[in-house]
This record gives sequence, C-alpha cells and structure tokens, in this order.
Amino acid sequence: MIVSTKGRYALRVLTDLAEQEAKNSDTQRTPLKEIAERQDISQKYIEAIMTLLSKNGFVDAVHGKGGGYKLNRKPEEYKVGDILRVTEGTLAPVACLEKNAASCPREKECRTIKMWTKLDDLIENYLDSVTIKDLMKEL
Repeated sequence: MIVSTKGRYALRVLTDLAEQEAKNSDTQRTPLKEIAERQDISQKYIEAIMTLLSKNGFVDAVHGKGGGYKLNRKPEEYKVGDILRVTEGTLAPVACLEKNAASCPREKECRTIKMWTKLDDLIENYLDSVTIKDLMKEL
C-alpha cells in the first residue's frame, strides 16, 4: 500500500484545521488560502481534497466572504483509517483483498493469502487506532 499525496495532504489539512480550532476557540472557519499557505500545498489541490472531505462528512464548508472550513466533530473522533479509505479508496496491501474484489481462482491453493490477510488486518487496526488528535501531539 502506497498512500498518495491526496491521502497525506488530507491528514495534514485536517490536523491543521484541528490545531487552528484549538488555538482559536471561537467558531470561525479557516479560509482555504490560509491552510494552503501554512501547509505549502497548492490551493487548487487542497480545494479538490476539501471537496472530497466535505462530501464525505469530515468538514463543514461555507463559500463566499467569511467562508472557509471547519471540523464538524472533535479531533479524537477522526480516525486516520477512515480518512485514508475516503482519499485512497482502499488500504488493502494486495488487490485480492480490496472491497468487492473478484474472487481469485487460486484462492484455495494460495500459500500467501493468510499472510496478506494478517497484514491487511494489522494495517486497518493500526490506522483505525490513530486519530487527528494523536497527530496533533506528534511534534
């Protein structure tokens, strides 16, 4: 499994929003431009990521003057695994373990499927145990 820039940047953006909200306890939204500058990510790319995050219920968005983005729950309620599943589509280490994957004709004699399944479980369990709040503490 290789996490793309979309997944990595989504985690950075959500952590940034959480940190800004922790600093400013008021209910202001954070403009996209500010996030892009702090994270050194193009505004256009962040826009696409924020649209995805908004459509999947991770952030609330208000467009226009005074608009911006805001988390819609507490940082400890955002699991890294959930965010990466939305941005990456899958966390599976091999195609045969992806959700809705076609049945493999070699499944019955596959000597490696148990190993891949265990790795998949380890990845899923670990990423589901890490939250945005945890990432805020990392530095």
